Amino acid sequence: MQKNTFKELGIHSNIIKALSECGIKEPTDIQKQAIPIIKSGKDIIGKSKTGSGKTAAFGIPLLDSLKPSGRVKALVLVPTRELAIQISGEFEKFGKHTDLKFATVFGGVSMFNQIKAIKKADIVIGTPGRILDHLNRKTLRLSELTHFVLDEADRMVDMGFIKDIEKILR
Repeated sequence: MQKNTFKELGIHSNIIKALSECGIKEPTDIQKQAIPIIKSGKDIIGKSKTGSGKTAAFGIPLLDSLKPSGRVKALVLVPTRELAIQISGEFEKFGKHTDLKFATVFGGVSMFNQIKAIKKADIVIGTPGRILDHLNRKTLRLSELTHFVLDEADRMVDMGFIKDIEKILR
């Protein structure tokens, strides 16, 4: 039997409240399918058209599963700074009634503010090149990582990021 509400999917009331404030009352098809799988701890590959709620499909159960710790527990890898900023904004909205902290990292800007944000972050959203920069400088540690998301993985491969992704995974 498919679950048709965020409550039935087992999502915490603080996140449901934030979703409701964003005008999101019911899960979309991709969310109904993905959330239970992700919450069970299994890996998932999802594909759905633009505007179908893919970011929320992985973001909601991610936010739901983490407790604030000030240590990076989740990494969301994306191909572009625009997507990093967009996802970070969605996470800020969906997680506004949690105490989770986010760091958004991408190239072309100073690392100073990124380093400050990473020190407090539970979730880091970033592009492969800048994530590698932080790993190489030891300003980002992934030793406590419990969640790893490749958003638009096909696009990252098409853009030539496969070697960077493999380095990050190691």
